[in-house]
Amino acid sequence: MKLGIIIYSNDPETVWNAFRLGIFFRKQGDTVSVFLLGKGVEVESLDSDKFDITGQIQSFSDIGGAILACGTCLKLRESEELGICSISTMQDLYTLIHDSDKVLSF
Repeated sequence: MKLGIIIYSNDPETVWNAFRLGIFFRKQGDTVSVFLLGKGVEVESLDSDKFDITGQIQSFSDIGGAILACGTCLKLRESEELGICSISTMQDLYTLIHDSDKVLSF
């Protein structure tokens, strides 16, 4: 299965669980792509004592998960890029949605 996950939240627990789910799907052999949209592009600043989001992101990447981030959303936050992925466009989000068997939004 091809799973698309759109993360639009900057709530640490929500983002942590989205990546946990992505990791689980990857371990089942599924293809998983994450698109960070809106507040979701803030993921690198969300680590806390309870939620090791950076660790989840690294684990997701290590097992072949793909991460894309909205370039416009980054620019609105005066951030040029994330260290975890490349800058993407609405065309990339369209392709993720179009090519996925299922799409989840967090």
